[in-house]
Amino acid sequence: MTDTSQAPLVWSELLLRAIAELRELFAMLEGTLSEENADDFEHLFEGGSRLTAMLDTNTPEQSRHDLMNVVAAIRGYAEMLREDLGSDHPEVGAALARLLKAGHGASDDGAGDHSQSRVIASEPGFILAVDDLQENRELVARYLSRSGHIVVTAASGQEALNTLGETDVDVVLLDLMMPEMDGREVLQRIKQHPEWRATPVIVISGSQDMDGIIECIEAGADDYLFKPFNPVLLQARIKAGIERKRWHDREEQYRLQLERNEKFIRATFGRYLSDEIVTDILERPEGLELGGDLRRVTIMMSDIRGFTTLSERLAPAQVVTLLNRYLGAMTDIIMAHQGTIDEFIGDAILAVFGAPQHRDDDADRAVNCALAMQAAMAAINEHNRADGLPEIHTGIALNTGDVIAGNIGSERRSKYGFVGHPMNVTSRIEDKTAGGEILASDSTVTSLKEVFSIGTSKSIKVKGIDESIVVHQILGSES
Repeated sequence: MTDTSQAPLVWSELLLRAIAELRELFAMLEGTLSEENADDFEHLFEGGSRLTAMLDTNTPEQSRHDLMNVVAAIRGYAEMLREDLGSDHPEVGAALARLLKAGHGASDDGAGDHSQSRVIASEPGFILAVDDLQENRELVARYLSRSGHIVVTAASGQEALNTLGETDVDVVLLDLMMPEMDGREVLQRIKQHPEWRATPVIVISGSQDMDGIIECIEAGADDYLFKPFNPVLLQARIKAGIERKRWHDREEQYRLQLERNEKFIRATFGRYLSDEIVTDILERPEGLELGGDLRRVTIMMSDIRGFTTLSERLAPAQVVTLLNRYLGAMTDIIMAHQGTIDEFIGDAILAVFGAPQHRDDDADRAVNCALAMQAAMAAINEHNRADGLPEIHTGIALNTGDVIAGNIGSERRSKYGFVGHPMNVTSRIEDKTAGGEILASDSTVTSLKEVFSIGTSKSIKVKGIDESIVVHQILGSES
């Protein structure tokens, strides 16, 4: 292109230089037209009729595309030259206007020369221009750079995909007819990629085949412009594409922020509440409302035998170490069996199977959980011995019954908890367990679907409950 930063030249010299540069573009016509029709580039100045006449329904698609590439380059360079030189040199502007008239005659984009006076204000964007012809890439890059955009180019489909993988592109300008990987395949890959699919793609092609246009739109193209394209129309399309991309990027940032916040909430409150309770609170609008509903649940209570006596002989730090080791291991086991930990009461653990989410095998999971907890005590005591801490043994009680499950407390402070007579019964059964023992009420045993090894069955009397309670030793699973 003409370097307008040099000292001013007379208009004739400028025109000669401009035409000399355009001659290189006109030479491309020789690959599209027959020799007798390509004898002299000045024929283009006679109007658009000759170029238009070359395009009819019998023109091969590749020939039409090649010719439109040439016309687009001629028109684009001429428009930029007129913009740079026409105001200071009216004669140059008039000559270039004649050339543009020829270019418009060969184009059916419906945009007359009067549209060039419009200015489309757009937020600067990062534009990827994909075209196998160097002239087209340079033309688009020069034109869009003048509008403040950052433009990178790709000479092939694979080069375009590589660029998308390395940078965050706002809009892709895509030619269709390219060797090896054509524009349709590039478009398909972009719209199938989870990270690129929101990137607007504007197809710019000399092909005016309606079936091909529909195919591109259905594949996800945001727009389709014909070569030679109208620069102002292209600017409007790019502006709309950048705005869509910016909105998508903001929505994606909001979504990621929400995900991070939710993970933080789940991680934080998950230390105090079970995962199911946190999910129930976060995902249900009524999750924080006070009150509850009647649920059939299996309650489990575990306690360290003789813990009060043990803690009197240990330093506070040792008590905390012993408790955290025990409670940490038991928590993992209960959660693995999809139990809801209601609370830790000193060395005791109160857990429920069946709320907030009911499952048909609640009783079976509670029994299997209790067996896994007792089996884990060997490893816990091995660590205790290594740290000079005493061995501990636990008793576990299981009971099944109907309770009210829900948010209990006040508007200022509440907890997800359980209320009902079966909770008291479970606590009383747990008082009767020995170290290493699992006692299950008759209601739990009759609710089991799996086969378990049952030991001694007995009737016990407990404080605060008039009737006797039938309990059974759970020795293991036979399933």
